[in-house]
Amino acid sequence: MNSEIHLVKRPEAAPTHEHLKIVEQSNPKPDKGEVLLKTLYVSVDPYMRGRMSNAKSYIEPFQLNEPISGGAIAQVIESRSEQFNEGEIVTGSLEWKEYSAANEKSIRKVDPSLGPVTTSLGILGMPGLTAYFGLMDIGAPKEGETLVVSGAAGAVGSAVVQIGKIHGCRVVGIAGTQEKTRYLTDELGVDLVINYKSQNVAQALEEACPNGVDIYFDNVGGDISDAVYPLLNKFARIVQCGAISSYNTPNDQGPRIHMQLIKSSALIKGFTVGDYQERFNEGFQHLSKWLQDGKLTYEETIVEGFNQIPDAFFGLFKGENLGKQLVKVADPE
Repeated sequence: MNSEIHLVKRPEAAPTHEHLKIVEQSNPKPDKGEVLLKTLYVSVDPYMRGRMSNAKSYIEPFQLNEPISGGAIAQVIESRSEQFNEGEIVTGSLEWKEYSAANEKSIRKVDPSLGPVTTSLGILGMPGLTAYFGLMDIGAPKEGETLVVSGAAGAVGSAVVQIGKIHGCRVVGIAGTQEKTRYLTDELGVDLVINYKSQNVAQALEEACPNGVDIYFDNVGGDISDAVYPLLNKFARIVQCGAISSYNTPNDQGPRIHMQLIKSSALIKGFTVGDYQERFNEGFQHLSKWLQDGKLTYEETIVEGFNQIPDAFFGLFKGENLGKQLVKVADPE
């Protein structure tokens, strides 16, 4: 039998085990143009929380009593496609199943020469591309500017701070544990890190940014972002990537920011990485070169076992992961 993880109830606040259920189903069989895949790694990501809601968004919600889907790495076990051979490692948006049938157009081969296969779900995948296009296209970093990054030790944030340093920015990161603050300063070269759980963020930001903020890459929203807005410099850019602090808080409210934007002539722009799909190759080229040149590094938090996927996902909202959160489901055959 084949284990699957279904959404069985839509959460109103933080998701728990009552909302997800492991279901046993018969093994799928691939049709022409499809491959049978054995799941090796599953990515859990904050945006999935939004898809558990039935509210209108940029992506269709998950359906009740159907498998959840997201980024994954898998091995081709059986192929009825001319594009893929048995044994090849692929990645794509796959259902949370131990084995799944996928259309040949929905997956791509993983290039092992670029790095470990897991990087296709992290620094060389959706998080890395999100960091690259958000910072480069919206943030437009210039040497000597001050870049503030919330959620700085996560998969996206840790890439943003490094790309900011590559472009000569003074980088201030915001994270929530001593382990994360040490990682950001000692491993990633962040100039100054604020621990939002142990420091007064507004006061710490004023001290950390005496010349104001030129770019704010926002992954969390909420009170942290409220503390950044008064420090915006003239023509500052706000990259609105995420708002994880609000995902489990229905009707979350914050202060009025209109006057802050007017006074600073600041730009605020939200985006999803899908907006840049036609430019993905550009992002891959820059990220892979920086990785090979030693200008980029990455961290992964990996737990093992298909049954651990729900807990790994819940942990995102408690800040348990350092870097990219993955679940190892199986070894390749």
